[in-house]
This record gives sequence, structure tokens and C-alpha cells, in this order.
Amino acid sequence: MPDNNRPYRFIISGGGTGGHIYPAVAIANQIKVIYPDAEILFVGAIGRMEMTRVPEAGYKIVGLWISGLQRRLTLDNLSFPLKVISSIRASHQIIKDFKPDAVVGVGGYASGPLLYAATSRKIPALIQEQNSYAGITNKLLAKRVNKICVAYNNMQAFFPADKMVLTGNPVRKDIMDSHEKREEALQHFGLTSGKKTILVIGGSLGARTINQSIAAGLEQITKAGYQLIWQTGRMFYPQAQELAKPYAEMGVRAYDFIKRMDLAYAAADIVISRAGALSISELCLAGKPSVLVPSPNVAEDHQTKNAMALVQEHAAILVRDQEASQKLVQTALGLAQNEQEQKRLSENILKLARPNAAADIVNELIKLIK
Repeated sequence: MPDNNRPYRFIISGGGTGGHIYPAVAIANQIKVIYPDAEILFVGAIGRMEMTRVPEAGYKIVGLWISGLQRRLTLDNLSFPLKVISSIRASHQIIKDFKPDAVVGVGGYASGPLLYAATSRKIPALIQEQNSYAGITNKLLAKRVNKICVAYNNMQAFFPADKMVLTGNPVRKDIMDSHEKREEALQHFGLTSGKKTILVIGGSLGARTINQSIAAGLEQITKAGYQLIWQTGRMFYPQAQELAKPYAEMGVRAYDFIKRMDLAYAAADIVISRAGALSISELCLAGKPSVLVPSPNVAEDHQTKNAMALVQEHAAILVRDQEASQKLVQTALGLAQNEQEQKRLSENILKLARPNAAADIVNELIKLIK
């Protein structure tokens, strides 16, 4: 408790994708477990996903006028310096009004200006890096913050070793006990218990290559006797819905977004997924044999680096995006038919799980205040 006996106050900043937002919410939830009366304010980027997802999780959020630099010349790029200045000013005002005891940055556009303003006012600051290849915002902030929580070993190339602590990525609590919910899960998705189920997840925004490969392989999957839970993202969903209709009785289910991911993991025997940091952390906790298809459209190809960290431990199978149309369905079916390989991958991926990540991060945060 601060000296003046008011509850602790925290600002958590960042977002842009589910991979930044869900860890941020998990950290907030853990703060509330330890300090139920703590006040938490989120700071995001106007027009980005966090502006709806964070209030859905029960937290207040304010938005900054900020975006990333595009790789080509655009109007957005021309207004970028103005956005940065405006966002730093707004961040100073937010900090002045809210008076946080500490701030947390999870990566994404908004965390840059907010943590810059906080550290210039000497407020204790911590960043959480989800990926095995650090994002540009976190790399720029590393010198200014007090502590850096990482999810992978060998991050000295990006951050000062004396500030780093290996915590893993915080994930939603319900994922941890997903293995106990198999029957409930099959019922929830309207699937039968006598057949194996393949779960396909392309990240919170969907994945075109994965979707096209699955669409082309629907007949193969159902003929082999497998059920399918297929999260497509918003763009591909209308098409997937139509494609799935003829196979509905064989257990093909298409969704634009799955809210109950705990049940999706519980129903799955094997998983096809992008290799975002959050997805990988969830797969480790759920202990699922997985085929990873890293997105090629991310900075520094960090999803391939995330996936390779698992492949090197014999904890997942990698199919490259450009090979997915030829290899993905075939590889997944091969894995579904190989009990021994499933067991090996499952055992090895479980060894990489860090179930206490959120608690470890919050402990580091509290140490900074005290």
C-alpha cells in the first residue's frame, strides 16, 4: 500500500493484436488477485482492437492518436511525427491525472509514448516482451525501463542482461485446466467423442494461407474420419461457412472468432496454428501436439523464430507458409494418425509451459514499487 494509504494504481499500455492484449489483461487480472482494490487504467491506440477487447474484460481504457510507421510512403507516415508528439503530450496528461505507482508496457503502438512519458517522470516501469525476437517499441524502451520480462531464453541481443527476467507469457487462467473439460467441449461444439478433432486457429485476425489450405483439404480431412474446429477470422468466415455446410454432419465447424478457447483446446487432439507468442504459450499450457505455420507478414519474421524455439525441442512441427498449400493438410493428417509422435510432442511442449507467468510478472512489478 502506498504511504498515503490509497490503493495502488497501475497503467498498462499497448495492444494492436490479441498477442499483446490478452497478456495485458492477464497481468491486470493477476494484480486484482493480489490487490483487489487496485486501480488499473489501460492506454491503447485509437481505432485498434484493444479499444473494444479491454472494456469487454472489465477495464477502463483511454486511446492515444498513434499508429506504426508503414514500410511505404503513405499519408499516415507523413503524420507520424505529429502523432508521436501529440501522444507523448497526452500521455503526460494521463499520468498527471491518474498518478500511477507503476506502469507496464506490453508492446504495440501506444506503449511507446506512454512509457516514454512515465520514465521521464521517474515512475517505475516494466515491459513484457512476448516474442523470441523483440519488437521495435520494446527495443527502444529497454534503456529507459527498470525491468524487462521475457518469454524466451537468449534475449541478450535485444536487452540489457541485468534488467531481464525470464517469466514466460501470461495467458488466460481457463486454458490451464482445459484438459479437464473434454466432454463439455465436445458438447459445446456439437461433436462426437468417438472421433479425433483437429483445431485450426489463425490468430485473432485469421490467416489466409491456413484458411485456403484447409478449404482445399476439407474432403481429405473428413474422409480420414476427423472432426474440425476451424477459426477463420472475420474476412474468410462467409466463405468458410458455405464450404463447411456440406460437411456439417461429419463434424466440420467454422467460426469467425472463438470466445471459449479453453473448450476449443479441450476438444482438440491436434492443433494447426500460427506461431504468435500468445498462441505458442497457450499451446504449451494446453500440451497439444501442434503443426505451426508462421506468418510471413510480421516484423523480422519473428513467428518463424518463435516456432523454431519449439521445433528445436521436438515440441512442434513446422510447415512454412509458402509450402502450406501442398503440405499442411497432409502433415496434420500424418500427425493425427501417429499416436507415438503426438505423445512425444505433447510431453515436450508441456515442459516449456510457464503457468505462473502472470504472477511472476506482477511480483517483479511490486518489487519495483517497494
